[in-house]
Amino acid sequence: MDRSLATLLRSMQTSPTHEDAYRLLPSATSLLSRLSNPLNVKLLSSQILERDILYPRPILLTDVRQIFSAFYTASLRFREAKRAQVHNQEPQQPCSTLSETEWITAVVQGAGDSSPRWRHSIMIGALLLAMISPEVEAPFSSLRQKLEGALVKSSNLAMQQPDGSDSLLPVVFVLNHTFHLLTDFHKAQLDYDLLLPILVDAAFFSPEGLEHGYWLSGIDQDVRQVGQKFTWSAKSRSFEKVKEIKSRPHVASLGALSSLLGYAIEHVNNRASILHAVNRVDDFAKIVAAGWRQGKLSEVDRSEEAEFLDSEILSSTLPTLLHVLRDMMFAIIITLRSVFGRLLVDPYLAADQTAQTLAIRSLHILRSLFFVSHRFGQNSSSQYVFVYFTAIDILNQYPPAAENFLASIRPAVVGQVPPHPLDRLLDLYLLNTAEHFTLSISAAANESSLHAARPYIQSQGDRRLGELYEAAHSLTLSVFAAPQNSDLVPNHLPSYLEILMASFPTILDARQFRLAIKAIIRLSAPPSLVSRSMPLLQEVILDLLVQRFMNASEAILPSDPHVPIENPRPLSEKSVLLLAAIDSLPHIPIMLLENCLPISADLLHKVQDPIQHDMCQKRLWDVMSNGEMDVERAAFCVNWWGSGGREFVLFDELPEDDFGGSDFATMSGGLGQGSKL
Repeated sequence: MDRSLATLLRSMQTSPTHEDAYRLLPSATSLLSRLSNPLNVKLLSSQILERDILYPRPILLTDVRQIFSAFYTASLRFREAKRAQVHNQEPQQPCSTLSETEWITAVVQGAGDSSPRWRHSIMIGALLLAMISPEVEAPFSSLRQKLEGALVKSSNLAMQQPDGSDSLLPVVFVLNHTFHLLTDFHKAQLDYDLLLPILVDAAFFSPEGLEHGYWLSGIDQDVRQVGQKFTWSAKSRSFEKVKEIKSRPHVASLGALSSLLGYAIEHVNNRASILHAVNRVDDFAKIVAAGWRQGKLSEVDRSEEAEFLDSEILSSTLPTLLHVLRDMMFAIIITLRSVFGRLLVDPYLAADQTAQTLAIRSLHILRSLFFVSHRFGQNSSSQYVFVYFTAIDILNQYPPAAENFLASIRPAVVGQVPPHPLDRLLDLYLLNTAEHFTLSISAAANESSLHAARPYIQSQGDRRLGELYEAAHSLTLSVFAAPQNSDLVPNHLPSYLEILMASFPTILDARQFRLAIKAIIRLSAPPSLVSRSMPLLQEVILDLLVQRFMNASEAILPSDPHVPIENPRPLSEKSVLLLAAIDSLPHIPIMLLENCLPISADLLHKVQDPIQHDMCQKRLWDVMSNGEMDVERAAFCVNWWGSGGREFVLFDELPEDDFGGSDFATMSGGLGQGSKL
């Protein structure tokens, strides 16, 4: 055994290249697990750590993994041999006579001052990971605690005394694979003030991570146009680069790395480093967004990909790229989630200036990554929803900052639909986000939001703008509903209402139209400020619906396959107009309700299709009976129903006296309307 060790050490010392030295690692691994003299174990361990030929510069994680694997495999073999002895099994080769504690202690003693600290972390991390391997029994608690403490100490020293900037990447690699094994006590001993910026750099900027995102713009060099379609070959250099990035250690384990990054944010002492980390992530997100915009793939709307992208892109290259972008996005979301989790309990981060800065930066990051999150669905991730709405809630506390933020993401030229799909996506982000600030920002800022939404409201049925169209309507109605915007409503609502009526049913579907009409009726209900400036608005809208109903078609409207509907039964234009009027009944004054109930019953019998007729009749009954109306309106409906309304609705029998009259239905012995009690 001693002769084998001497031969191995001589070969390691005389290896001319690191490739030759790496060929000796299997022999070193086998011999290390079988040595019985603690001094020899320490000697071999120290030689593996000290030989610079095994650690060529610049440091690559592929090389680090080989050293890590050497110690990891040696530890597993040692324990397997010991387990075979316990079960009286014949070992396949001679095994060490040392106990587990003696062997691990000897290996760790090889980490001396003659080797850099980051190399010690590699060795200790490999031993710890092997000790917790599910393939072997758990180690003694005291031994594990010593290993954990040694790993934390070597990692802290490596960060405090870096052996070059690239020497920190192996520390991140080791912690990323062993952090979950550490107890809370030892996790608390890590220097997170030093670790946090290292983790951000390793994940998003290092050559072993996402490399600043610069590679994204290089894809366009290999995207070719063949006929009417774009092609991106799976054999191109840019796609090979994407696959190489995807396989990098820090990218392949980006989920665990982002969790470690989040933990560091939650436990860092220097809170200013959190601001610095968010700024760095913001810079990265902007580079990614700029790189995507420079490529031809960003010029293709998602709804048109099947038309303009060839089969290789759709089935191979694009899904691989999107997988990398998705992992990148979720890593950033996890990071921001930890930022806001810390902000909610940290007075320093919750201070006015710091909180609004973090909120604005985070919303800018989400905007830069919207081309990714929109594809995978923002609401599908609870962490995305938490980050997005927490940032909005914080910024709503600072209206001037919110107005400045909205102004910064508003397009320079409003009033037209941009031709580039990415610009339309950014407009969608603006419309969705601005809707959540309508109650806090000024009327002037809300009017700017109306101007940004106007071109999408006026769109002429472009199928690519369906989501934008709905977002624009939703934002417009939110602006109208905000109390401080009452002076804006008379200037904008008439033209909006005209567009609304003209858009149905060619552009607006039944669900959107009914929601929009109901929203306008509600915001113009007394005692709102809108009702004071436009007292006849509700009556005008209902009259428009009745006039439109008289000439409407009973042909079934086509359903939108991309929009889920509550009622699977198809509707006609005529029935939708009547349903919109019925939906409005709980929000109109009783004087107007007195006229609208018999009109609704009369229109009901002008719907010839029996299925449509039954649906409208059921909806009228639901509105009157299911609690949508307040007590006063409900009492009037009861009185109307019992004094001829029932016969009119069910049998089209017009009663002799007026509907409703002046007497309300009351319980026997109840107080009348004129009671003075």
